[in-house]
Amino acid sequence: MPFPLSDRAVLSVSGPEAKSFLQGLVTNDVTRLAPGQPLYAALLTPQGKILFDFLLHDGAADVLIDCSADTAPALLKRLTMYRLRAKVELAQRPDLTVTWSPETFDGAAADPRVAPLGSRKIVAGTGLTGVCGTYLGNRLLLGVPENGDFGSDKMFALDAGLDELHGVSFDKGCYVGQELTSRMKHRSTARRRLLPIAAAADGQLPPAGTDIRSGQTSLGEITSTYGVRGFASIRLDRLAEAQSPFHAGDTIVTVTKPAWLTGPSGT
Repeated sequence: MPFPLSDRAVLSVSGPEAKSFLQGLVTNDVTRLAPGQPLYAALLTPQGKILFDFLLHDGAADVLIDCSADTAPALLKRLTMYRLRAKVELAQRPDLTVTWSPETFDGAAADPRVAPLGSRKIVAGTGLTGVCGTYLGNRLLLGVPENGDFGSDKMFALDAGLDELHGVSFDKGCYVGQELTSRMKHRSTARRRLLPIAAAADGQLPPAGTDIRSGQTSLGEITSTYGVRGFASIRLDRLAEAQSPFHAGDTIVTVTKPAWLTGPSGT
């Protein structure tokens, strides 16, 4: 049975220039969008830092944006700012709900980031019932960050792992923040990654902003917490040389490289 994701919202981009409008803005190649094949993408600042991340779905008559409910109004405002003379219409769609299941279900599409994240589908209807803590738990175990884990205008796309999560195209042409993102990729200057962390013993992680240290060496800092688990922005070179245990304040923490984090900058 699919569950509604109450922390997600849906925006629509419609009109004859919907895809070309998004193509010039977001990190992924919108020409690859097709029914049943959603794309993961982000909207960056001109300096290459993440403002919003989301999934794009081909809605036949429009493009549907599956995004964080908390940031949906701000994303809609930002897209409206970029619209200028483009022949598009932008709207928040409270009549639509994002549903999810760890298994494949009728009409759903596999999450394009990593397959174990399950399947999702945008359906008509509001106030759908069902409680699902499984999605967040699964996401944390897989070490897949999204929206609040990045902060807004704080983290470069490659530092956040968007490349490995199939959220960036390097051959699509220009988009907002493309120049710096491409430069970091080709010069291999992305030395940080947003990695999953956990408190080593029963208890809570300290708050975002807490430094993670190995002895006197700073490895990075916590960016988000969910009780015993969370994410931290970590220097990979320092992590490779560090000796455990790692401390965040008085809490011993573990830092993990998720299985999907591969490639020269992730090994």
